[in-house]
Amino acid sequence: MQPGFSAIELAGITHALKTANKIIGHERFACRIISDMPGLVTGGGQVLVRAEPAIEGHAFGDAIIVLGGSRVTLSGWIRRVRAMQRLARPAVLLSDAATAFIRTTDAPPGRITTHWRDIAMLAEEGYYPNITTQLAAQSDGITTAAGNAATAELVIGLISKHLAPIELAELGNRLLLSAIRHSDAEQPRDISDNAGLFDVRVTKAIKLMESNMEDPLAMSELTRRVGLSTRHLERVFREVFDETPARFYKRLRVRRARAMIEDTLIPLIDVAVATGFYSHNALSRAVRDEYGSTPSKMRARKSIKLIKH
Repeated sequence: MQPGFSAIELAGITHALKTANKIIGHERFACRIISDMPGLVTGGGQVLVRAEPAIEGHAFGDAIIVLGGSRVTLSGWIRRVRAMQRLARPAVLLSDAATAFIRTTDAPPGRITTHWRDIAMLAEEGYYPNITTQLAAQSDGITTAAGNAATAELVIGLISKHLAPIELAELGNRLLLSAIRHSDAEQPRDISDNAGLFDVRVTKAIKLMESNMEDPLAMSELTRRVGLSTRHLERVFREVFDETPARFYKRLRVRRARAMIEDTLIPLIDVAVATGFYSHNALSRAVRDEYGSTPSKMRARKSIKLIKH
């Protein structure tokens, strides 16, 4: 565990194991929380968890799951992951930890993945030909994964060989999972991938917006491709989002810009071009209108540590 860990990832692990134990009627599964910085570790949302010290070379479990965080360092846990790799035991790196690992020269040569938002950032930083948008990818004994809300499904995959089919089905039901996805399933990368949230016309419009950030479509072209009149599309968007398609489109681009500003060191003019604002001034105005701060101030208040290759 690292400071700034994802509380939803921790809950996904512990709740899945606890629920599995309830279903089978005894404690077959257990976990220990360890950290290179033991004691009280603060996660996202100010969640506090007490972690045991990770003693190098001792107390290896049947599997290790690494929860990264806002201040990920590789120094301690990467050696533990390598030790598990040598023991041929599962080693799983979730989201932030997977991203930190991918940025190093130690990343495996096979398929790798992380959360889709970081995949977009990594694509801007360098060349990662083996990266995928799957929920999880396994290479050389190390599994990199999207984490977040998909963590419980990954844990189910790890323990599935120890459960009968009926117990596995009941576990999915208890966790309110309509389906337990395979690890090679694609991540829902954008808003439009959650098609069940909106009607098909809105989903199609959002997908077009998300795939045309760098060179935004004119509203006339967008409505032509969706197959609705401008008036009809505006009415549909007002019903769903209480704003016009043009305003929604701009907010999507500003959100993408903010992610690039805060999570990368890409020059601001390149951020502007990548999100269809074309100039530093236009980007600055849009970000200030949406968030009340300028791109320069957003980047100045972030401490971005990139691991050198």
